[in-house]
Amino acid sequence: MPLDSLYDLLVEELQDIYQAEHQLLNALPKMAAFACAPALKQALESHVTETEDQVGRLEQVFIELGVTARGRRCKGMEGLIEEGEDILDEATDDAILDTALIGAVRRIENYEVAAYDSAASHAELLGEARVATLLRTSLEEEQEAGRELWRIAEAEVNASAVAAGIEETVEA
Repeated sequence: MPLDSLYDLLVEELQDIYQAEHQLLNALPKMAAFACAPALKQALESHVTETEDQVGRLEQVFIELGVTARGRRCKGMEGLIEEGEDILDEATDDAILDTALIGAVRRIENYEVAAYDSAASHAELLGEARVATLLRTSLEEEQEAGRELWRIAEAEVNASAVAAGIEETVEA
């Protein structure tokens, strides 16, 4: 679709986000299954429900704009998820795995934050206040998810990963 207007760009961004959220819905349960720290596992499982809510919000946005809800291949999310899945195969220690998972999911959250922020700003510029409000709600959830992952890393996961690295170094 040619991008002849800010409206066209907004619709394209929304299609990208919509597909990204669907891709994430497929990946999060697998990531949660691999998580070892109970708090991390719970955060990832909770994010599935939150992502479902965000998909529903995006469907409301499409209705508000009078556009059919459909996705557009999201190469960015595809790459981020692929990198996250590679970690699942490479980590040999539970603490290292959890630390790597947190890093992978935080990168995903940052991608989503940028996407929602951009789309909400464009909706505001177009005078689509209801659309912007819906998008900002998802933006706030994504920001909070990133902060929660950081708290989990700081509170319990990172120290275990450091200890695992020290043990590995001592044994070598």
